Amino acid sequence: MAIQSGPILIVEDIAQVRELLEMQLQLKGYDVIGASDGQEALALIETEKPALIVSDILMPRMDGFAMAHALRKDPQTARIPIIFLSATYVSAEDERFAMNLGALRFLPKPVDADQLARAVAESLGGEPPPVPALNERDFYAGYRQRLESKLRQKAQQIGRNQQQMQSLPPEQRETYRRLVAEAQSQYDAIQAELTDLTAMLQDAL
Repeated sequence: MAIQSGPILIVEDIAQVRELLEMQLQLKGYDVIGASDGQEALALIETEKPALIVSDILMPRMDGFAMAHALRKDPQTARIPIIFLSATYVSAEDERFAMNLGALRFLPKPVDADQLARAVAESLGGEPPPVPALNERDFYAGYRQRLESKLRQKAQQIGRNQQQMQSLPPEQRETYRRLVAEAQSQYDAIQAELTDLTAMLQDAL
Protein backbone atom coordinates (compact mmCIF):
# COMPACT_ATOMS: atom_id res chain seq x y z
CA MET A 1 0.00 0.00 0.00
CA ALA A 2 1.71 3.20 -1.11
CA ILE A 3 1.34 6.58 0.51
CA GLN A 4 1.13 9.40 -2.01
CA SER A 5 1.17 12.39 0.33
CA GLY A 6 4.24 11.58 2.42
CA PRO A 7 5.84 8.99 4.68
CA ILE A 8 4.72 7.77 8.08
CA LEU A 9 6.83 9.26 10.85
CA ILE A 10 7.53 7.00 13.85
CA VAL A 11 8.51 8.98 16.96
CA GLU A 12 9.97 6.69 19.64
CA ASP A 13 13.02 7.13 21.89
CA ILE A 14 13.81 3.41 22.31
CA ALA A 15 15.69 2.47 19.14
CA GLN A 16 14.69 -1.21 19.15
CA VAL A 17 10.99 -0.35 19.50
CA ARG A 18 11.22 2.32 16.81
CA GLU A 19 12.92 -0.09 14.41
CA LEU A 20 10.30 -2.77 15.10
CA LEU A 21 7.43 -0.36 14.37
CA GLU A 22 9.17 0.83 11.22
CA MET A 23 9.66 -2.76 10.03
CA GLN A 24 6.03 -3.70 10.75
CA LEU A 25 4.73 -0.83 8.63
CA GLN A 26 7.32 -1.26 5.89
CA LEU A 27 6.16 -4.86 5.50
CA LYS A 28 2.69 -3.44 4.81
CA GLY A 29 4.13 -1.35 1.97
CA TYR A 30 4.42 2.01 3.73
CA ASP A 31 7.27 4.48 3.39
CA VAL A 32 8.49 5.07 6.96
CA ILE A 33 10.92 7.47 8.64
CA GLY A 34 11.86 7.75 12.31
CA ALA A 35 12.70 10.26 15.02
CA SER A 36 13.89 9.67 18.59
CA ASP A 37 11.79 12.37 20.30
CA GLY A 38 9.38 15.21 19.66
CA GLN A 39 12.10 17.79 19.11
CA GLU A 40 13.78 15.71 16.41
CA ALA A 41 10.38 14.99 14.88
CA LEU A 42 9.48 18.69 14.56
CA ALA A 43 12.77 19.37 12.75
CA LEU A 44 12.18 16.41 10.42
CA ILE A 45 8.60 17.45 9.67
CA GLU A 46 9.83 20.73 8.18
CA THR A 47 11.39 18.85 5.27
CA GLU A 48 9.67 15.47 5.09
CA LYS A 49 5.97 16.45 5.33
CA PRO A 50 4.67 13.16 6.79
CA ALA A 51 1.20 11.91 5.96
CA LEU A 52 0.82 10.47 9.48
CA ILE A 53 2.66 10.48 12.80
CA VAL A 54 2.79 7.44 15.08
CA SER A 55 4.26 8.60 18.38
CA ASP A 56 5.13 7.41 21.84
CA ILE A 57 4.23 9.84 24.62
CA LEU A 58 6.93 9.47 27.29
CA MET A 59 10.19 10.63 25.66
CA PRO A 60 13.14 12.84 26.65
CA ARG A 61 13.61 16.46 25.51
CA MET A 62 10.08 16.77 24.07
CA ASP A 63 7.37 14.20 24.68
CA GLY A 64 4.41 13.30 22.48
CA PHE A 65 1.94 15.62 24.18
CA ALA A 66 4.17 18.68 23.75
CA MET A 67 4.95 17.72 20.15
CA ALA A 68 1.24 17.38 19.31
CA HIS A 69 0.48 20.77 20.87
CA ALA A 70 3.25 22.39 18.80
CA LEU A 71 1.91 20.78 15.62
CA ARG A 72 -1.66 21.93 16.23
CA LYS A 73 -0.55 25.54 16.78
CA ASP A 74 1.11 25.70 13.34
CA PRO A 75 -1.32 26.01 10.38
CA GLN A 76 1.21 24.15 8.20
CA THR A 77 1.12 21.03 10.42
CA ALA A 78 -2.25 21.33 12.18
CA ARG A 79 -3.95 18.67 10.04
CA ILE A 80 -1.28 15.94 10.22
CA PRO A 81 -3.03 12.92 11.80
CA ILE A 82 -1.47 11.52 14.97
CA ILE A 83 -1.69 8.06 16.53
CA PHE A 84 -0.40 7.85 20.08
CA LEU A 85 1.15 4.68 21.50
CA SER A 86 1.95 4.42 25.20
CA ALA A 87 2.77 1.91 27.92
CA THR A 88 2.72 4.58 30.64
CA TYR A 89 -0.13 6.96 29.74
CA VAL A 90 -3.03 4.51 29.58
CA SER A 91 -5.86 5.94 31.71
CA ALA A 92 -9.13 7.35 30.40
CA GLU A 93 -7.94 10.82 31.43
CA ASP A 94 -4.72 10.35 29.43
CA GLU A 95 -6.70 9.31 26.37
CA ARG A 96 -9.10 12.25 26.75
CA PHE A 97 -6.17 14.70 26.93
CA ALA A 98 -4.57 13.06 23.86
CA MET A 99 -7.81 13.40 21.91
CA ASN A 100 -8.09 17.05 22.95
CA LEU A 101 -4.67 17.50 21.37
CA GLY A 102 -6.01 16.14 18.10
CA ALA A 103 -4.95 12.49 18.22
CA LEU A 104 -7.06 10.21 16.00
CA ARG A 105 -6.19 7.02 17.90
CA PHE A 106 -4.72 6.12 21.27
CA LEU A 107 -3.27 2.59 21.50
CA PRO A 108 -1.65 0.91 24.52
CA LYS A 109 1.77 -0.72 24.16
CA PRO A 110 2.75 -3.32 23.24
CA VAL A 111 0.61 -2.87 20.16
CA ASP A 112 -0.25 -5.80 17.90
CA ALA A 113 1.12 -5.42 14.36
CA ASP A 114 -2.28 -5.98 12.75
CA GLN A 115 -3.96 -3.55 15.15
CA LEU A 116 -1.38 -0.90 14.30
CA ALA A 117 -1.80 -1.53 10.57
CA ARG A 118 -5.58 -1.14 10.85
CA ALA A 119 -5.23 2.10 12.82
CA VAL A 120 -2.78 3.46 10.23
CA ALA A 121 -5.03 2.52 7.29
CA GLU A 122 -8.07 4.10 8.95
CA SER A 123 -6.16 7.26 9.83
CA LEU A 124 -4.98 7.65 6.24
CA GLY A 125 -8.43 6.92 4.84
CA GLY A 126 -9.70 10.48 4.64
CA GLU A 127 -9.07 14.13 5.32
CA PRO A 128 -8.80 14.60 9.11
CA PRO A 129 -11.08 17.27 10.53
CA PRO A 130 -9.47 20.48 11.76
CA VAL A 131 -8.62 20.35 15.45
CA PRO A 132 -8.30 23.73 17.18
CA ALA A 133 -5.18 23.94 19.31
CA LEU A 134 -5.70 24.14 23.05
CA ASN A 135 -4.88 27.54 24.46
CA GLU A 136 -1.65 27.65 26.44
CA ARG A 137 -3.39 27.76 29.83
CA ASP A 138 -5.53 24.68 29.13
CA PHE A 139 -2.64 22.76 27.61
CA TYR A 140 -0.24 23.36 30.47
CA ALA A 141 -2.91 22.71 33.10
CA GLY A 142 -3.88 19.39 31.50
CA TYR A 143 -0.25 18.47 30.86
CA ARG A 144 0.71 19.11 34.48
CA GLN A 145 -2.22 17.03 35.75
CA ARG A 146 -1.15 14.09 33.59
CA LEU A 147 2.45 14.31 34.81
CA GLU A 148 1.52 14.62 38.48
CA SER A 149 -0.94 11.71 38.19
CA LYS A 150 1.74 9.51 36.60
CA LEU A 151 4.26 10.42 39.28
CA ARG A 152 1.85 9.29 42.01
CA GLN A 153 1.11 6.04 40.18
CA LYS A 154 4.79 5.27 39.63
CA ALA A 155 5.66 6.04 43.26
CA GLN A 156 2.94 3.63 44.39
CA GLN A 157 4.15 0.98 41.93
CA ILE A 158 7.74 1.30 43.18
CA GLY A 159 6.59 1.02 46.80
CA ARG A 160 4.48 -2.08 46.11
CA ASN A 161 7.26 -3.83 44.23
CA GLN A 162 9.84 -3.02 46.89
CA GLN A 163 7.53 -4.33 49.60
CA GLN A 164 6.83 -7.54 47.69
CA MET A 165 10.52 -8.00 46.96
CA GLN A 166 11.43 -7.83 50.64
CA SER A 167 8.96 -10.62 51.44
CA LEU A 168 10.67 -13.04 49.03
CA PRO A 169 13.77 -15.18 49.62
CA PRO A 170 16.92 -13.57 48.14
CA GLU A 171 17.12 -15.99 45.20
CA GLN A 172 13.64 -14.93 44.01
CA ARG A 173 14.11 -11.17 44.16
CA GLU A 174 15.74 -10.48 40.77
CA THR A 175 12.46 -10.11 38.86
CA TYR A 176 11.22 -7.50 41.32
CA ARG A 177 14.56 -5.67 41.20
CA ARG A 178 14.08 -5.30 37.45
CA LEU A 179 10.49 -4.10 37.90
CA VAL A 180 11.60 -1.54 40.50
CA ALA A 181 14.43 -0.34 38.25
CA GLU A 182 12.08 0.02 35.26
CA ALA A 183 9.45 1.90 37.28
CA GLN A 184 12.14 4.13 38.81
CA SER A 185 13.47 4.97 35.34
CA GLN A 186 9.96 5.95 34.22
CA TYR A 187 9.44 7.95 37.41
CA ASP A 188 12.68 9.87 36.77
CA ALA A 189 11.66 10.58 33.16
CA ILE A 190 8.25 11.91 34.22
CA GLN A 191 9.84 13.99 36.99
CA ALA A 192 12.23 15.49 34.43
CA GLU A 193 9.27 16.39 32.19
CA LEU A 194 7.51 18.04 35.13
CA THR A 195 10.66 20.02 35.96
CA ASP A 196 10.96 21.15 32.34
CA LEU A 197 7.28 22.10 32.29
CA THR A 198 7.71 24.20 35.43
CA ALA A 199 10.66 25.98 33.83
CA MET A 200 8.63 26.67 30.67
CA LEU A 201 5.79 28.13 32.72
CA GLN A 202 8.20 30.38 34.60
CA ASP A 203 9.69 31.60 31.31
CA ALA A 204 6.20 32.34 29.99
CA LEU A 205 5.29 34.51 32.96
